[in-house]
Amino acid sequence: MTDATTAPLFDEVADGPEGGIARWISTSDGVRLRVVHWPLEGAKGTVLLFTGRTEYAEKYGRAAADFAARGYATVTLDWRGQGLADRVSGDPALGHVAEFSDYQKDVAALMEALPGLGVEGPLFLLAHSMGGAIGLRALHDGLPVAAAAFSAPMWGIGMPGPLRPIAWLLTGTSHLLGMVEAITPGTKSETYVLYEPFERNKLTHDREMYDHMRRQAQAHPALMIGGPTMKWLNEALRETRRLARMPSPAVPCLTFLGSDEAIVDTARIRARMAAWPNGRLQMIEGGHHEVMMEGPAIRAQVFDACAAHFDAHLSAPTS
Repeated sequence: MTDATTAPLFDEVADGPEGGIARWISTSDGVRLRVVHWPLEGAKGTVLLFTGRTEYAEKYGRAAADFAARGYATVTLDWRGQGLADRVSGDPALGHVAEFSDYQKDVAALMEALPGLGVEGPLFLLAHSMGGAIGLRALHDGLPVAAAAFSAPMWGIGMPGPLRPIAWLLTGTSHLLGMVEAITPGTKSETYVLYEPFERNKLTHDREMYDHMRRQAQAHPALMIGGPTMKWLNEALRETRRLARMPSPAVPCLTFLGSDEAIVDTARIRARMAAWPNGRLQMIEGGHHEVMMEGPAIRAQVFDACAAHFDAHLSAPTS
């Protein structure tokens, strides 16, 4: 059941199209989420934008503007445990989830809310990082989109080979040590952009976009979270392993991967896209993890290609 109460939308830091609206919705297990809709009169379709871990709707205001310029409306949401959605751990600064499948309850609540937002016409998926794992699972579960696109999808977590068995061991036994909601070693409770200098960041090569994200974090700290809990990491490792064993869904797919990617497992992405029917991997030369947050030239390349991909499937039946 959805709650139609108006939710905050911080337009002054979002830089999104005019007319954006935010609503509170509730999941089947009673978690309150925030859905944001940037409508567009005469839109060709609507992009369902699945964000990554730590992210929030305002971060994609500029992406919504880029899509509006290409004829598409945008809907996004704050996943449980981040943005303005209900926190689901004892420490609100940490990213947490009880089970990765809980994110599918968030997807279901979003889909239930679309008619009330006036969303009509064909739907398309664009999923980034953690949203890529959630989105791939949703496609397998029948998400009704005509085509999908992914940006650096978290189909595996990037880490040095020797650390992988250690990560499995530590996170898999955290419940025995009473550390399920403890922060993952090597991460911080502060949000990434506030402690990592631009020169060492793994998100973007564009200083203006990095400063834009910093301004958002400084203006609205309630949107921010830091590192993940041990439970979140264990759930993510398990879900990405399960997904890797599944075939690719029969949905036209375009995936973007920056040449300088250093956060997600690029081998998993290459393997998935090599076997995806009607799928294509587009490398973005000079791109870091967040190709939608790079400089103007890369952004134009990404949004032009994404819009062209969606345009080609405007008349396709939904999955």
